[in-house]
Amino acid sequence: MEFIPIKSFDSYITANIWFGRFSEEGIDCYLKDENTVTINPFLGNAIGGIKLCVRDSQMETAKAMLLQFENENRQLQKCLKCGDPNVQYISQPGPINWLIAIATWFLGSYAISAKEVYHCFSCGYEFDEIPEVGF
Repeated sequence: MEFIPIKSFDSYITANIWFGRFSEEGIDCYLKDENTVTINPFLGNAIGGIKLCVRDSQMETAKAMLLQFENENRQLQKCLKCGDPNVQYISQPGPINWLIAIATWFLGSYAISAKEVYHCFSCGYEFDEIPEVGF
């Protein structure tokens, strides 16, 4: 049996959350290149990030679970203004992020993080945090 990548991640935290959810559901999986990206995040783009790999015999089940998990996550991330779930966490475009990019280029390997916001692609509203869901 062979393991096939099903999803790629930039962050080891997100990768391990997905890994845990798949393992909890009985899917045989592992995280490829986790150590490399965790130790040196600058290599993440070069090697394609941390890859969640599943057994080829469980690929269809894993794809269905992935779709279900992403739909659940999308329903939790709704726009605060219009209520549409078409929201993504993106780097906020603007002059501040351009200055950060230029400063990072001049400073070499000293990374400065860009400002990121939740952006609604339906109404264009941007916000910093999604409110916690009460249980």
